Amino acid sequence: MRWEALFGDLEAQLDATRRADLQAELGERVRAERSSVSVVDRVRAASGARLRVWVAGGLVVEGDAIEVATQWVLLADGVRRVLVPTDALVGMAGLPAIAAPPAGAVERRLSLGHVLRALARDRAAVVVVADGYELGGRLERVGADHVDVTPVGGGAAALRTVPFGALRVVRSG
Repeated sequence: MRWEALFGDLEAQLDATRRADLQAELGERVRAERSSVSVVDRVRAASGARLRVWVAGGLVVEGDAIEVATQWVLLADGVRRVLVPTDALVGMAGLPAIAAPPAGAVERRLSLGHVLRALARDRAAVVVVADGYELGGRLERVGADHVDVTPVGGGAAALRTVPFGALRVVRSG
C-alpha cells in the first residue's frame, strides 16, 4: 500500500504542477495577445456603441461609432457626423474590452486624406476644429498632409491651410 500511496502522491503533485504551468502559460498568452491590440481595433469592436472621446486641446465629443479606419474615427450624433483623426485622440470612454480582428487591406489604406477628399468633392459644409481655432466653411483642396478650407462668405484671400497634424475634429451635417 505504501508504494501505491507514494505513486498517487507523486501523480497528484505532477498534475498540480501541470495545472500551474498551464495557468501561467495561458496568462502569458493573454498578455501577449493584448499587447498587439490597437485602439482602432477596439473602436471597430464598438461599432454602433456610444463613445465619449477626449481630443487634444480639451475638446470632448460624444457619438455613436459608425466608421473607423487606421487614421480616423467617425462618430454620429443624430444627423451630425464628427470625424476625429486618431492622432488627435487623448482618451476614450465606452470601448469594450474586446477587439475586432485586424483591419483588412482596404480599410488600412483609407487615410485621413481619403475621407477629407470625399468631403471636398461633395462640397459639404463643415466646421474644422484645429489647434486654437474653429473655422466653418468648405474643404477646397486636400494634399498629402494638409487641407485648404474656405471660410463661409470668404474668397480665395480668406483661404486657410490646415496641416493634418493640427486637425482635431471635422464636423458635418
